[in-house]
Amino acid sequence: MTATTVLRESLVYLLKEGGAHSDFDSAVDEFPPDLRGVRPPNAPHSAWELLEHMRIAQSDILEFTRDPKHVSPDFPSGYWPKTPAPPHAEAWDESIKAFQQDRRDLVEITQTTADLLAPIPHGDGQTVLRQLLLVADHNSYHLGQFLLVRRLLGAWRK
Repeated sequence: MTATTVLRESLVYLLKEGGAHSDFDSAVDEFPPDLRGVRPPNAPHSAWELLEHMRIAQSDILEFTRDPKHVSPDFPSGYWPKTPAPPHAEAWDESIKAFQQDRRDLVEITQTTADLLAPIPHGDGQTVLRQLLLVADHNSYHLGQFLLVRRLLGAWRK
């Protein structure tokens, strides 16, 4: 097995399973609808805000990586939803499905990019490897916050 193969497999593992902590799919599974927009006492974000923030940021990093015409949202306001609760009943599931699709696209990039270390032509020094690590790191950080919100709300079953 080559070093490149090991690197690719390790990146896919980070993106899909998360490593030393809970994975995204387990974290969002069966989250009570009535608690999705609740901010626990002294917590800055609801589960909805964290879920949507992870989706928006991951999508932005993915689109920057593959589309030279991509324009990122305004920072920081464009990376967070406008309200603590989902705007409609279907928004939660839509956000999860979009996150999962973008994750599949990132895995595909991981497996098909010839040179993970080559600079992205339209970037200013970013490589595909750097973007993939950024996604994994960002998701890990906010997934930890998400799980803390679940615990504080008494909605974590593990």
